[in-house]
Amino acid sequence: MKKQEDNLMDKIISLAKRRGFIFPGSEIYGGLANSYDYGPLGTELFRNIQNLWWKKIVQERPDMVGIRGPIIMNAKVWEASGHVKNFTDPLVECKICHVRMRADKLKDIAEHEKTHAGKKVEWTEAKNFNLLFKTFIGTTEDSKSTVYLRGETAQTMFTDFKLVLETMRKKLPFGIAQIGRSFRNEITTGNLIFRTKEFTIAELEYFVKPGEDDKAYEEWLDYQQDFFVKDLKLKQENIKKVELPKDELAHYSKRTVDTYYNFPFGWDEIAGIANRTDYDLKNHIDMSGANLKVKDEESQTEYIPYVVEPTFGLDRIMLAVLIDAYSESEARSGKEDAVHETEVTLRLSKELAPIKIAILPLSRKDELIKPAEKILQQLHKHWMCQYDETASIGKRYRRQDEIGTPYCVTVDFETVNDQAVTVRDRDTMKQDRVKISDLMDYFREKLPC
Repeated sequence: MKKQEDNLMDKIISLAKRRGFIFPGSEIYGGLANSYDYGPLGTELFRNIQNLWWKKIVQERPDMVGIRGPIIMNAKVWEASGHVKNFTDPLVECKICHVRMRADKLKDIAEHEKTHAGKKVEWTEAKNFNLLFKTFIGTTEDSKSTVYLRGETAQTMFTDFKLVLETMRKKLPFGIAQIGRSFRNEITTGNLIFRTKEFTIAELEYFVKPGEDDKAYEEWLDYQQDFFVKDLKLKQENIKKVELPKDELAHYSKRTVDTYYNFPFGWDEIAGIANRTDYDLKNHIDMSGANLKVKDEESQTEYIPYVVEPTFGLDRIMLAVLIDAYSESEARSGKEDAVHETEVTLRLSKELAPIKIAILPLSRKDELIKPAEKILQQLHKHWMCQYDETASIGKRYRRQDEIGTPYCVTVDFETVNDQAVTVRDRDTMKQDRVKISDLMDYFREKLPC
């Protein structure tokens, strides 16, 4: 079973590079461990996931607003949040080869020990290792100029809480959302884009009155799960919730439930939801002296709101989307070039597919190229399209299936006579004959604009 799962991960990695989803970072210089670039299709897929999240979390909810904060903040922010003191992982070092690993990742440690076959592996005592990346502002490198690359996006939502509350004229309960890059000096990395030192988080802080946090927590937990299954279209059987025991909670959390996805390398986290209570706002009040309290309209007394925080790891989610959509089948797109071949189809949802429509002239003759180019000019103003006139039509269908394109438009020799084209559906293989003049209306019914 493990060999089959490893093989699936290898196929995903190969497809991601071959078709322009994910490239090794700095590859011409030998790369950088767990650094990746998103190619043209990966960029589109990621943008579609991000936009769908924003639409569901912010646009469609009147109780939500969005902000965009900086990567580098005042260092006192991270002191107040507890990250300078508590944002750590336990680190151990192999005494044979001096590789460093997280002490709590027992599976990874066991795998490493196998590389020293026949030798007894000893490890150093576990030491806490702070995950914040440290850098400096100005011309001197000392404690006064020390700043940190943010380890999470949450803190901007706390430091700007009162400003958002007043400028947007909001009342509790309401939330602030943000999507942005975060940085963690991870000890253990691996599995393509699953665990990297630089990644994108989409998260929100939902502010409620104390005592109303448990109810809000359950509502957001349900909403989060719906996003994975109903919106991202991930298979329900590949998703599960994991309640963290008290001794594994982050320093700010009263309760945390993580969402795990069934990756080829095992179940692991793609999202979480934490009850941060009044921890962050209280600490920022204490350190800054700012009044971040809210006045109750009935009692006219001030209180510090509690906070429910759903967090989504967008890079991990993108990897889950690719794995979930991957399928193999016998040749189905024209057997002349596919004898004994297995065809790959990415069954991405129409909302997430990087390319929505491919325009394919049956031959490279002018009588087909010209109408195909006109169709491209018409459609690509509304949807991401790709034009391909190289190789047999079967090979071109397979290329589009591999990148998840829902529809292919074939311009053939009949087009000259009937001013119509053949539209092929990726999943059903159904082919519709559609007038060129009706294509816009046809795709408006099929695709999100």
